[in-house]
Amino acid sequence: MFSTQSLMKKRVLFVCVHNSARSQMAEALLRALKGDNYEAYSAGIEPTEVDPNAVSAMAEIGIDISEQRSKGLDSMRDIHFDTIVTLCDAADSCPYIPGVHMHRAFPDPAGGGINAFRRVRDDIKRWIEDTF
Repeated sequence: MFSTQSLMKKRVLFVCVHNSARSQMAEALLRALKGDNYEAYSAGIEPTEVDPNAVSAMAEIGIDISEQRSKGLDSMRDIHFDTIVTLCDAADSCPYIPGVHMHRAFPDPAGGGINAFRRVRDDIKRWIEDTF
């Protein structure tokens, strides 16, 4: 049985290409910062695996994403989302999913080392605090 609070939460899907860093961090940050009002999900167009630097960067601020897994958009088709947010230049190549669409580009931290992941994490955190 669902609680009344759960039924009132808005569902937000974060999408990036691989669901390995930006969308994973956004999912966890929304859940941690605004979990009373939102259910957070993430998926990718071409899912791979969660980047270890994303796991490390999030652990530094006390958020454990070590159990999160990269998921494809197909796994989200049966869920109604109130908002779908694309976080990279994949906005034009994402298939249509019903819901309100937003686009907020964050640089891909892959290959940039842990400091690149920290910068993107902090940028996403500020954006979530200001937007949701």
